[in-house]
Amino acid sequence: LETALKWPKGVINDWRRFKLESMEQENLSPAKKELLRQMSSPSRPKDDSRANLNRKMSVQEYELLKEEDEGCLKKYRRRCMQEMHDKLSFGPRFEGVHDLDSGEAFLEVIEKEHHSTVVVVHIFKIGVKGCEELNSCLDCLATEYPTVKFCRIDAVASGAAERFSDEFLPTLLVYKAGELLGNFLACTQHLNEEFFATDVEAFLNSYGLLPEKELPAVEDEEENDVE
Repeated sequence: LETALKWPKGVINDWRRFKLESMEQENLSPAKKELLRQMSSPSRPKDDSRANLNRKMSVQEYELLKEEDEGCLKKYRRRCMQEMHDKLSFGPRFEGVHDLDSGEAFLEVIEKEHHSTVVVVHIFKIGVKGCEELNSCLDCLATEYPTVKFCRIDAVASGAAERFSDEFLPTLLVYKAGELLGNFLACTQHLNEEFFATDVEAFLNSYGLLPEKELPAVEDEEENDVE
């Protein structure tokens, strides 16, 4: 109780507004709805405006929150986290793995992509062990990391087939702002014989090459709660 009554006033006021907006979808009694309206629009007497602005959560409000609002409070907390995450998210977003068909396309991705974007390029060759599996792993990671640009290019199409011979494939190159951050030749030698997307993810993370993973959408979490 003591902790709840000492919530920062900005958080309390935001919570009141959130609860008022969502209460029409809940089975609240008319008396409690009226109480919420009063809490969301507190009166501000001229002679006590500062005290009212800084007022703490009342015991009456706390009891209402305690009795009815655990689910709503979880939704409110997730909404706050999502808003904060959105404010901190910069740069473009991508869908799927991008297929590059030439050395020129490869250079363009490296040189012209947004400076905050991590670019992961898989250089492969059909029939070389591990290349097909790595392509499948990157397809999965592309959905998990929409701010990372995952690309793949056939070694022959890259114009550098001599440099990337079969013994060096599959190769993963990681760039950011035009700078090469990771150069992993025959990268599957660092993985188990049978590997999955989570293994590739852990490998890249061990070098600090992937950003923080996206938070689940608020709507998706709410649906899971219902289930």
